[in-house]
Amino acid sequence: MSALKYLRLPHPIPIASLMVLSVALSACSKPAEKTEDIRPVRAMVLASSDIDVNAEFSGEVRARVESRLGFRVGGKIVTRKVDVGALVKHGQVLMELDPQDLQLAQAQALAGLRAAETSRDLASAELKRYQELRAKNFVSQAVLDAKDSAFKAAQASVDSANAAYRGQTNQAGYANLVSDIDGVVTAVDAEVGQVVAPGTPVVRVAKAGEKEIVIGLPEDKVETLRHVPDVQVRLWADPSKSVAGTIREISPVADPSTRTYTVKVKIPDSLTEAKLGMTAVVQFASKTPVPQIKVPLTALFYEKSATSVWVVENGAVKLVPVAIGGVAGNELVLTKGVAPGQTVVTAGVNLLKPGQKVKILGDDLPAKPARPVGASAALGNGEAAI
Repeated sequence: MSALKYLRLPHPIPIASLMVLSVALSACSKPAEKTEDIRPVRAMVLASSDIDVNAEFSGEVRARVESRLGFRVGGKIVTRKVDVGALVKHGQVLMELDPQDLQLAQAQALAGLRAAETSRDLASAELKRYQELRAKNFVSQAVLDAKDSAFKAAQASVDSANAAYRGQTNQAGYANLVSDIDGVVTAVDAEVGQVVAPGTPVVRVAKAGEKEIVIGLPEDKVETLRHVPDVQVRLWADPSKSVAGTIREISPVADPSTRTYTVKVKIPDSLTEAKLGMTAVVQFASKTPVPQIKVPLTALFYEKSATSVWVVENGAVKLVPVAIGGVAGNELVLTKGVAPGQTVVTAGVNLLKPGQKVKILGDDLPAKPARPVGASAALGNGEAAI
């Protein structure tokens, strides 16, 4: 109809003539070109390797034994004698409670012991006199037995009072919080003036000596890495030095916040550079007896009870049957059908057909030549820089 817009006629033309003219003009236009169907896919180049597992996880250097120390009695803290990072020895006093109430209770227990001892001594003297009277037949045997029972009861009271006194003496000694190990103070959770209950942790002490690396493993890697024999540890501060580690503990329960499983890797004492809190990397590695070809699960195409993969050749795909030799984590081991160096589609396998032209996503496009500085000034009017 655009041609009719500029067509000037001296007289009106009948509608039938206009329709014939329109059909003639449309017949002169070119037919639309057919576009080739090219599917975008993701692919990988197959490689044969004898590496079965090769994974790294970062973690933190910690002491194998870390004690959270607390007072065995309650009271008010009056003295704190250590700071975070202080080196402590076995038996060293870390904090002190106000001992006044404990000392009063100890004095009360001592007084009870002295009273019990006095009653026992009196009962002992009476028993001795009545034994002499009984020997002269001045008193009956029943009276002597009563005095003997009184003495035994008094002696039992002394034993009870003595135990109470010793227990209260221990309680008074618990006013001093002492370290039961040689180590370093890693945290202080209470300050002077705070009233604490018995058993409340107030100081953390990491035992000197054996250290370990604590890492977190995702759910799908726990069983795979559990039996890996080759475990190497290196510090982030000195990545050039690597030492062998040993898996000491794998938590049976996932952490509720990170959903990872805590793993503790023992490191040798020779790694003296490892300080508490340092960042370390734990590498797990294992090899297979023979090289293997692995593909992700998304590369497989199932049709008529047959397992195949799409192999890309000359920009098109063809279906190649394969044999699966086993599972390696989230990948499958292929034993037949493919060879190293071939390109296999890993995403979009269900949308392909034999001979389908494909475009591999992620392929690097050829770089455009750099435009010299000032080239835009040389462009004429109406030209645009590409």
